[in-house]
Amino acid sequence: MTQAKPRFRTIEEYLDYDDGTDTRYELVNGELVEKGAESTLNTQIAVFLIAAFLQLGISYSRLGIKQQISVSSSEVTAREPDLMVHSEESAIAISGQKQALLTFEMPIPSLVIEVVSPGKPGSDNYNRNYVEKPKEYAARGIPEFWQIDPDRTVLAVLTLKDEAYQSRKFRGDNQVVSVMFPDLQLMADQILRAGG
Repeated sequence: MTQAKPRFRTIEEYLDYDDGTDTRYELVNGELVEKGAESTLNTQIAVFLIAAFLQLGISYSRLGIKQQISVSSSEVTAREPDLMVHSEESAIAISGQKQALLTFEMPIPSLVIEVVSPGKPGSDNYNRNYVEKPKEYAARGIPEFWQIDPDRTVLAVLTLKDEAYQSRKFRGDNQVVSVMFPDLQLMADQILRAGG
């Protein structure tokens, strides 16, 4: 006997759902879509960046992993970036929530970081990371968005200008320039190799 997939009419129904496993889901067109496991390098990059932001004096309460942000999309209701660096206001808003979700009425984070999974142009993975997410995060008004692509050995810093992102790419020993965090002193390779 096959079990019907649950359908959700609201984000609240989705947030209250618990299937008794540690499976990570994304809500797409009202249905749960299982998210694949992260690669070891992707998680190491996120941990490396957490340490770098802590050394900058960013409070641990402003660093969010496994946290979601509501987005406007024809299909997806919320995204779960690899790392969010909250503004003071968004950190306060998400603190103590039953589910770690920044809803539309909450303040926006200062920075969203995505470690891109491999995918060729035109693939679902590529379109999700390079087409959909930039549009969604720009529509939310997030001032800075990083795309870290270890497979292509490039880190792009996208800065919001006139409701669209302007992209600047960094490779090798290029020092990463962040408008939101100008004191950050990291080279692209350090991040792409998670400090290794």
